[in-house]
Amino acid sequence: MESLIHIQKTFEKVVYIDKRINNREFEDCVFKNCDFSSSNFGSNTFLDCEFIDCNLSMTSLAGTSLKNVTFKNCKLLGIAFNECDDFLFQVYFEDCTLDYALFSNKKMPKTKFINSSVREVTFIGTNLTSSVFENCNLDGAIFNETQLASVDFRTAYNYKIDPEFNAMRKAQFSTEGIVGLLDKYDIKIV
Repeated sequence: MESLIHIQKTFEKVVYIDKRINNREFEDCVFKNCDFSSSNFGSNTFLDCEFIDCNLSMTSLAGTSLKNVTFKNCKLLGIAFNECDDFLFQVYFEDCTLDYALFSNKKMPKTKFINSSVREVTFIGTNLTSSVFENCNLDGAIFNETQLASVDFRTAYNYKIDPEFNAMRKAQFSTEGIVGLLDKYDIKIV
């Protein structure tokens, strides 16, 4: 990865733990079975890229652009996505572990979280309008001053969301999931 610009390349089984990769551009690239955990990926640009079966846990993405980036079956523990560049920020997660990630104050409408663990994730001040949490574990996820209009939570579980502190117009929930909206009242639903 010595070059500064990478277009339509596939990076497979790259192990680059606790290293620095900065000021690079990746366009239409695929990363498969790579381990970039605890690395510094600050100030990079990823455009139309895909990460498959990768470990990016605790990787720093400060100032990095994620423009239409897909993560499939990836470990993304503790990543501060809120430090990414806001311009054209667009991500997609499927079969990922996002526990302890931060999305505070990100504008990410229509984001899809599919079959993922989203435990203890922070969504304070985040715009998730029309996003989907399909079959996601949201145990301990923090939603505060979050735009949740038209968000699909129908198959999500273990969430606790306070409707008084989040805009939720037309959000969708399953009948079983309503308990997560009433948790603060300490009532029993039978």
